[in-house]
Amino acid sequence: MKLEKIENVAVVRSEERVIVDSQSALDLLMTAKYELGTKRIAIDKKLVHPDFFILSTNMAGEILQKYVNYGGHIAIYGDYSGHTSKPLRDFIYESNKGKDVFFVATEEEALAKLA
Repeated sequence: MKLEKIENVAVVRSEERVIVDSQSALDLLMTAKYELGTKRIAIDKKLVHPDFFILSTNMAGEILQKYVNYGGHIAIYGDYSGHTSKPLRDFIYESNKGKDVFFVATEEEALAKLA
């Protein structure tokens, strides 16, 4: 995994999944904070375990609650058209209305939301 700082946002670059559970997500946040001096994370959804997007696993809730508790902000970018779950679509809609968690289509949109 490599973190690239772009406009005070840590953009995650990796060939492997980076967020696989709540501890790996917290490790990512702390690495960004201590190595790059930011708690703003932009990550491709391919680098997030698929269970994150199945709300019944509670993985998303657990991870995002930790980010909020630690003052982190995250934008997960990618194609969400394949996700047909109404609860997930509602969750994405509500998250995007806030200021801490965003689900967007592109890295550029993620950077703009976190700016």
